[in-house]
Amino acid sequence: MSNIFFTSDQHFGHKLIIDFESRPFGSVEEMDRVMIEKWNSVVGTEDTVFHLGDFSFLNLEKTREIVSALNGYKILILGNHDRSRGRNWWLEAGFNEVSEYPVIYKDFFFLSHEPMYMNKHMPYVNVHGHIHSQKYEGKNYFNICVEHWDYTPLSFAQIRDYVVVNEEG
Repeated sequence: MSNIFFTSDQHFGHKLIIDFESRPFGSVEEMDRVMIEKWNSVVGTEDTVFHLGDFSFLNLEKTREIVSALNGYKILILGNHDRSRGRNWWLEAGFNEVSEYPVIYKDFFFLSHEPMYMNKHMPYVNVHGHIHSQKYEGKNYFNICVEHWDYTPLSFAQIRDYVVVNEEG
C-alpha cells in the first residue's frame, strides 16, 4: 500500500538558507545529504510526495541528481523560487507532475506554496510552505516547511491526525 507525504522548502544547494533559517548544518553539502536521507527514511519507492515549493537552487543536472535520489512519485507545486524556471524545466529535472497553481487534496486540504487567505468559515486546511520557521495562527493553516518537521516529509495521516487533535483542543 502506498502512502502520501508532504514537504516544502528544502532549498537544495542554497548555502545562505543555513544562516537565514539557523539550520543545524555545517555546509550545504551536509544539508543536502541529510535531507535526502531523511526523505528516503520515510518515503518508499511506491509512495507519493507533494512538494509544496522551493525545491532547489542548483542547475538542471544537479537538481536531476537529487530528484532521482529521492524515493517516490514526486509532485511539485511551484514555489516563488521555482517559478522563474517554468513547469517544463522541473519536469525535465525529474518531477512526475508539476502544478503552477494550488491543489485541493481529499476535498479538504488546500495545498499551496504561500499561505492562502482562509477565513474561519472555509472548510479547508491550508497545507503550505514558504514562511519557513514562522507559523500562522489558527486551525486553518498547517506549515509543512522542513524547519518544523526535522527536515523530514510528513505523511497524510500525520497531518490529518494533527489537524483533528487541534480542532478538538
